[in-house]
Parts: sequence; structure tokens; C-alpha cells
Amino acid sequence: IRGRIERVMRLRRIRNLLWSAAMAALWRRHPPDDPPQFHTLIRGGRVVDGSGGGSVVADVGLAGGRIAAIGDLSAARGREEIDARGRVVAPGFINCLSWATESLIADPNSESDLRQGVTLEVFGEGLSMGPLTPGMRLDLVARQTDYRFNVDWTTLGEYLESLERRGVACNVASLVGATTLRIHEVGYARRPATAAELERMCLQVRAAMADGALGVGSALIYAPAAFAPHQELKALALAAAETGGGYFTHMRSESRQLLVSIEETIDIARATRAHTEIYHFKAAGREAWQQLDAAIALIESARADGVDISANMYPYCAAASGLDASMPTWAQEGGHAAWMARLRDPILREQVLAEMRAPCDGDENLLAASGSADHVLLLGFRTEALKLLIGRTLGDVARERQCSAEQAAVDLVLEDNSRVTVAYFLMSKQNVRRQLALPWMTLCSDEESLAPHGVFLSHRPHPRAYGSFARFLGHYVRDEQLVSLEQAIHRLSGLPARQLQIRDRGLLQNGYWADVVVFDAAGITDHATYADPHCFAAGVEHVFVNGVQTVKGGRMTGARAGRVVRGPGWRPCGSSAVAVTGQDLPRAAG
Repeated sequence: IRGRIERVMRLRRIRNLLWSAAMAALWRRHPPDDPPQFHTLIRGGRVVDGSGGGSVVADVGLAGGRIAAIGDLSAARGREEIDARGRVVAPGFINCLSWATESLIADPNSESDLRQGVTLEVFGEGLSMGPLTPGMRLDLVARQTDYRFNVDWTTLGEYLESLERRGVACNVASLVGATTLRIHEVGYARRPATAAELERMCLQVRAAMADGALGVGSALIYAPAAFAPHQELKALALAAAETGGGYFTHMRSESRQLLVSIEETIDIARATRAHTEIYHFKAAGREAWQQLDAAIALIESARADGVDISANMYPYCAAASGLDASMPTWAQEGGHAAWMARLRDPILREQVLAEMRAPCDGDENLLAASGSADHVLLLGFRTEALKLLIGRTLGDVARERQCSAEQAAVDLVLEDNSRVTVAYFLMSKQNVRRQLALPWMTLCSDEESLAPHGVFLSHRPHPRAYGSFARFLGHYVRDEQLVSLEQAIHRLSGLPARQLQIRDRGLLQNGYWADVVVFDAAGITDHATYADPHCFAAGVEHVFVNGVQTVKGGRMTGARAGRVVRGPGWRPCGSSAVAVTGQDLPRAAG
């Protein structure tokens, strides 16, 4: 695999040299009074190319959806020209963990992210939009909340292609979800996969890689993913690594078992010798804060040994998840309807409440990690009557109902017939700053891409949906000067593109796809708060996706030039003909 990757990189370098030579020859054939034509010419900006090196004042010419020239293009002209003097010109940013899978169906404009300069959304934390059995397709429709859509795809590749076919403003890519694979073959049972089931899961990984998946993503605190043993995860990661795919993971614990969970992740990284990444890295809960130094030391020691492991994060002190992340996973075996039935059973309900109050080492409990129900903010419900509680804390609701926080959590889940979306305030400001300064840390939103109108106003998102990238560049890079602007942009573009094995993106370089952002480094600012999250960030003036201007003067143009970005195992002929269909499993009622 490494030899193949090195050959590909050599070919890319040769191609880029040929591209530069061709442009130079074209320039020589056209005197200054008849300069070559660019579709768009961005003049006089501070060009930060995403490599991590220094910046230069230069012009950037775009043509045919690609970057055609960078340098002194004063004698040239473009059909459209942008005066970028005093502004930064950078590659489009990569959101390493996006949950815009359904919001892009509801509204393909990806406005909250594009207005921060994000041009590529990467999905797949545990759950992916394929492969699906017929029963999984029915379940996806049954569990829809505010967004209503037809599930007219089966494979992950078909889902991504459906976004491109309908028209989407940003580029899209995905890992294949280990949770989705487990549901596909094992269902919601609390047991290891059989040898035959695991073999079919690995075949599904290979089919997804051929369809363009970037690797495998897991989310191990949630049922049924929590039921997967270490060897199962390693087998899936090894299957992805056969064609250069990585392994990304929401680890089994980010709190009391943080170090053990990192060791498990490093073991998989050593076995695959492929890129491995920890999703939304954190030390969650006051008891875990002091473990951060040891956690970083574990990762950096592995990196020093040649293990390709890193992490991403969002720059906030609160996580967002569901109240299911505060309940024992055994209660969730069998799927949603079985979970609801156990919570209604008086004996099992008391057992759930007892374990929520005194968590065992086996399960994550984010309510306990928060330290108080007053640190748990209610964000989203399915039921209209309960939406009046959005913006209040779990502690406030418990006091009003004159019950314990654990009882209130169980009751809300039952009343809403959902996991109930909440924000857990778990991290310390000092730790967030320490993590953001790490050279191997990339950025994510871990959220949908939204807009302050229509169906999106029916819930209150975490402010990271509107502010992660602007907050990093504005507050932490400009104001606190944690890292240089050049290094920050590298970690938003060139670094994740290299780690994800994404071709021809992530850098401002001749021949690369023209995903470009022009922003005001002095003015880029996040405005979303927990109290008022539906607020766009400021400071991004122009965004190009595949050479098409999607944000102009800080406003959306309505262009939908996004494409599917595929991983290193992609076969242009597709893999649908060889995709494993498997046997449909009984669907949990409800």
C-alpha cells in the first residue's frame, strides 16, 4: 500500500510540473496585450497554500474548475476578477466530522459551513448512509424527525451520488460506518459477530471502498457499536487498509477509561499501518481532565514510533449527543423499541436508574461526567409539546418535575420516543487550548450544516454548527495566537487531505481542484452561542467550490457545484454489481 501511495504521489508531482510547463508555454505564446484568459482571477491576496509553509502576496487564476496559475498575473485578465488585497486566500477547509448527511437533503446549500470556508463535508462517525438492507431503509424513514425524505439508495456510493445528482453546494465524502455494518449483518444483538457475519462485514467494507469510501468510522459508546469486540474493529480497519483507507473512531471512553481507549486505538493503527484518527478528541469530565497530558503522551509516543495516528476536535467546552449516552448500553440491546420497552418496565427501569447514578466501568455516562444535571442543556425533541423545553437544563426540568435528574432523563426519552439531543458541558478551557495547539490536531464541527430558517429552526443546535472554523481562526489563532495562520490553515486543508488520501485537494497548487476561500483574517469571527446558535460567522467573503463561486461578498450565490470526493480504493466502474446484499434482518418495531 505504501509503495502504491508513493507511486501515486510521484505521478502527481510529474503531472503538476507538466501543468506548470504548459501554462508557462501558453503565457509565452500570448504577449501582454493578449493575455491568457482565466475564468476567475483573484488579485493581490495573501496566499496561504495549505502546506504549512510561509505565505506570499500573489494572484490566483482559476480555469476549468482548477487552479491554473499562482504568481504575478498582473498582465492577465479574468472574466471575473476579485480584489483580494488585505485578505487571505486559502484552500477550502475540510470538515473532518460532519453530520450534514440529512440536512443536505433538506437544504443542499450547506450555508453555515460554507460561510466559514468549508468546502468538503466528511461523514461516517459510526453510522453511514449505506450499505442498507430493506429493513434498514424502512427504519431510516420511520425514525425521521424534522427532515422528511425518501430513501432511494442502498449503497453508500449511491447516497453520495444522489446528493451530487440533485445538486449540492459543497463537496461530500464519507467513511463507511462500523455501526451500520454491524446492524446490516448482526442487528442490535449484544454479542460478537460470527465468523460468517464478520466476513460479510469485511466484504461490505471492500465494496464501500470501491465505491469511494475513505475508510471505516466507529462510534463505540453507543449501542449496538459498543457490543463490537476489539478484533471485530481491527478486522474492518484491516479490510479498509487493503486499498489505503483509514480508521476513524469515537473511542469507547473519553472519560474514566480514556487511556485504555487510546491504547486500543493505537493497537488498530499499528495493525493496519494506515491513518487512524480519534474523533473529537477530549478529556471528558472533571475527573478526566488531569489525564490529558498522559493521553497526549500516548499518542505522541506512538507517532514517534511511526504509527500514523492523530485526532480532530471542535473548539468548545461542551459536547452534543443524546440522553442515550447517559444510560447503560445493555438497556438498548435490540434497537429502539426494545430500549423503550425496558425503560417502561418498572424493574428494569430501576436497574437503569441505579446504573446511571453509579456508573460501572464498562459504559460511558455523559450525565455523570458532566458533574451536574445543570451542565446538561436540552437541544432537540421530536414531540412538539416538548420543544418548549429546548434551551432549559435537565436539572431545571428535574426540579420542576420534583424528581431526580436520572428520572427526568428517562421520562423525557420515553415521552419523546427518541434519544433527545442535549449538550453536555464536559471539557476545561485550558485543555481545549492545549489541544488546539497540537500540530497533529485537525478541526471538525461534529454537527449538521444549517441555516437560520425553515425546518432548521425546529431545534437548537450546538453553536459549533455555525462557528467551529471561524472560532478557531478568529479567537484562538488571531486573538490568542496559539498557532500561526499558516499552520492553522494547513490543519484545516492540506493536513486532512493528506491523511484522508484525497487527491488534488487541500492545497493551492497548479492543477488542483479550485476549492478556494478568501477571508478577512482581522474580521473572521463566530457569533453563534448556546443561547442563540442560529447565527452565521463573519469574515469569509468569497468561496469557490470546484472553481464555481458559491459565496460572493459574504452572500450565497445559489450555485451547487459540489461533487463526490472519493477515496484511494475507488474503482471508476463502481462496485454496485459486486456489493454484498446479505439477508434482511427483522426490523425493530417503531
